Amino acid sequence: MSADFKTMIESLLKQKTELSFEQVRDLIDEKKRKIGAGYLTDQGALFLVAADLGVSLGTVSHADGSIKDLYVGAKDVTILGRIMNVYPSRNFIRKDTKEEVRSRTLTIYDRDSAVRVRIWDNRTNGPGDVNMAPGDLVKLSRGSVKSGLDGRPVINLSSFSQIETVKEEDSTIPNIDSITIPVEEVRETMQNVVITGNVGNPRVSQFTNSRGENTKLLQFQLSNEERTRNIRTVIWNLDETKIPKNFELDSKVRLIGVKVKQGNPQYGSGDFEIHGDEGTVLEFSGAKMDIDIKILRILSSGGETGRGSTTCLAVDNAGKFVRLAIDSALINEPLDTDTMIECVPSRIFGNSMILNRDDSYVRVIENDDSVPKTSTLESKIKEIKISDAPYILEVIVLQSPNSTDVTTKSGEVVSVSDTLIGDDTGEIRLVGWRQHSEGVRNLVVGDRVKILGASATRGISGQTELTLRAESSLITIK
Repeated sequence: MSADFKTMIESLLKQKTELSFEQVRDLIDEKKRKIGAGYLTDQGALFLVAADLGVSLGTVSHADGSIKDLYVGAKDVTILGRIMNVYPSRNFIRKDTKEEVRSRTLTIYDRDSAVRVRIWDNRTNGPGDVNMAPGDLVKLSRGSVKSGLDGRPVINLSSFSQIETVKEEDSTIPNIDSITIPVEEVRETMQNVVITGNVGNPRVSQFTNSRGENTKLLQFQLSNEERTRNIRTVIWNLDETKIPKNFELDSKVRLIGVKVKQGNPQYGSGDFEIHGDEGTVLEFSGAKMDIDIKILRILSSGGETGRGSTTCLAVDNAGKFVRLAIDSALINEPLDTDTMIECVPSRIFGNSMILNRDDSYVRVIENDDSVPKTSTLESKIKEIKISDAPYILEVIVLQSPNSTDVTTKSGEVVSVSDTLIGDDTGEIRLVGWRQHSEGVRNLVVGDRVKILGASATRGISGQTELTLRAESSLITIK
């Protein structure tokens, strides 16, 4: 036990006479367990314990140490690290002065750990202004350490602090290449990692984030070359300038600055999931720059999303399914099932295409028999397997639908309806969320229905079920 640490415990015990040394030791160990191994030293945990107890231990300086030795309350921090993520700047209003200030966040790492760095006070020498990028070696001086929302240390840099790039000479901090792991080596939950693999089944969706902003997310499967390992990957708050206009399935990508979480069985096998955000760097190889004219047949139109676009499911002349997000201003007539279109997308990645009004077009054309029709793409219930592939089926409704309201993690209350459907090969449950809930709710026992573009997922009970996607549609057969 260091002299400083012993003095700090003695100070706490003088202010909290009802506690014993052993009890304080137990509180320190409990705090380290809750925050997670590798994020706190004993001294750092003691600062958090003191804060919980309403005790002040004063300020302590931390000079020229490693990231894992940081603790909440440290002042005059000097740290050498390598940049992993650079986040966009954000403006905030100070509660006390109502002054608008700018903040930017970095993630830096060294040999043992990583930490968030928050830069305040409209600094002119922030990372964006001096072209700092992932992999750059930087020195932070005169920082202070505060507790983040998750209880982990965050380095704060004010106008009095310094951040500067330094030369690589004699650095023992590994570079980005040396810490990159292939997707097949993902074996546990991790923070701040770099993972490489091949892209499968990518698509972009729109959602409302925790700040109430309408933004986008990119989802795909990250696989190894043999496709023996596939991990669901989500990049939240997507900046579309970070992805190429056109890249093929199985393009190689490196994800810099992501975390690995335990997977949700509802979306797959329950394997791990990879999550990134607006600070994650996506490095693609094998991307194409040019986009050719596409001839497609519409299979299903999910209608307006409420955000100015229409989602559709289509097929090309090779029988490959394509998900479309079309700016509603580009559509002059309904895109009904089996309608043929010609288009030039704004962006293509895998089996998803984005058509924006500024740099794309779409028009209805005459029928082309070389492109499969909807009737030739139908499946039977016995053929359904959990995957990202869309299914087209003709079924009969076997039960009266059930409906309920569900509160999502973001606090949104959405409607969900489900029913049991069947054909001559089996039965399966059909689920519709949000805009599709009403369509499922209005089904009647005995109705013959064509389902266009549903996906097979694992339900709460563990059974395979069909879920209607944004581009899905239901057609009642008279």
